[in-house]
Amino acid sequence: MEWALVAAGLVLLTGAGDLLVRGAVGLARRVGVSALMVSLTVVSFGTAAPEVVVTVEALLDGVPQVALGNVVGSNIANVLLVLGVPAMISVVRSAGRDLRTSYLQMVAATVVFVALCAVGTLTPISGTILLLGLAALLGHQIRTARRHRDTDASPGPSPEADEPIPGSGRIAAFLVAGLVGLPIGANLLLEGATGIARDAGLSDSVIGLTLVAAGTSLPELATTVLAALRGRADVALGSVVGSNLVNILLIGGLTAIAGPVPVDRHLLQLDLWVMLAAALILIPVVLLGKTITRTGGVLMTGAYVAYLAVLLQ
Repeated sequence: MEWALVAAGLVLLTGAGDLLVRGAVGLARRVGVSALMVSLTVVSFGTAAPEVVVTVEALLDGVPQVALGNVVGSNIANVLLVLGVPAMISVVRSAGRDLRTSYLQMVAATVVFVALCAVGTLTPISGTILLLGLAALLGHQIRTARRHRDTDASPGPSPEADEPIPGSGRIAAFLVAGLVGLPIGANLLLEGATGIARDAGLSDSVIGLTLVAAGTSLPELATTVLAALRGRADVALGSVVGSNLVNILLIGGLTAIAGPVPVDRHLLQLDLWVMLAAALILIPVVLLGKTITRTGGVLMTGAYVAYLAVLLQ
């Protein structure tokens, strides 16, 4: 049964990821804003849905540490795995000024989150700070979307340039199907993988630190892989940056609001710093215009595997 859930989850993730990318690009062309801007908003919030579900369930079950670990683990997976795997398929390039601004916001949010955690306990005051940051971010994105028109920063002609722009109904159907299908597919895959892991004798704590964080990042992985295959590096990068911002500001904020939440010593000694390092390794790509080559993708994916190996010791 677990293997059937894994297979169904993979199929649903692949199909929903493709629909979400198609819908995001179609929406961008329809309303006259860049695909990057749509990926930073619609796509990133949609692919962060599994993290939100896990957080709410963890808070209702009285285990906010699970939610906190999911925020950190998901952000690590989003950079090293979710960008590393697509880079092995197609070279990932930066996507212009809009991404640079959002990336700097992501780094700033990461630094603030690490600083709040370094105190040792997340409090409702910490949550208020993070949620106010989310409100400011959303206000900035809305103003930017109104100010900028179709300025797709991907080099060369868009792969969809010669295709007719889909109708509004079709775009809405793509987006809804993608946004609904991704969390369902991730849940099926996560449930199946968790069952297999338990059958193999892994503890619940190890499952939470590895499968939960990696599993809730599967929508981002599905979206970025499909985006890479369709030549949309801006959607791939924008989805990761936007999703990490949502993880820290929304999910971290909700977790802290339910506080006080003691920060596990292991997070303070290792995981938070790995998350910060993962955010900073994108500096050459986003700020200096470098590319993530296939070799870079292999190294990033390998670094994530090494991180998991440390957790499993």
